[in-house]
Amino acid sequence: MSNSIALDKAIKFALRIVGLYKYLTEAKKEFVLSKQVLLSGTHIAKHVKSALHSRAQNGFSIEMHKALEKALDTELWLLLLHEGEFVSEAQYNSLNEDCVEMIKLTSSISKTSSENEL
Repeated sequence: MSNSIALDKAIKFALRIVGLYKYLTEAKKEFVLSKQVLLSGTHIAKHVKSALHSRAQNGFSIEMHKALEKALDTELWLLLLHEGEFVSEAQYNSLNEDCVEMIKLTSSISKTSSENEL
């Protein structure tokens, strides 16, 4: 894949989210929350990639923080899908575990990069 562990993890997570979206729309006929989780879950990778290609440290920090925000959004959509009984406990736990990993990773990178700007 790439030379970035963060981007590799974000891409793998995005692909899991695409699979979830297909499942929700085809098997569960759920079209509202599924679209929200699709957008937020795939945009994590978009912002990580943008951060890696930014020309300035400030741009890197901003994009990584946006990735963190999208990961937090995704965590909420996954919770709502679980509480609404669109996904099983096992599906939720597996996806949420990966999402929490993305939150921790983007949060740590965002915090470190912000501190390096000072």
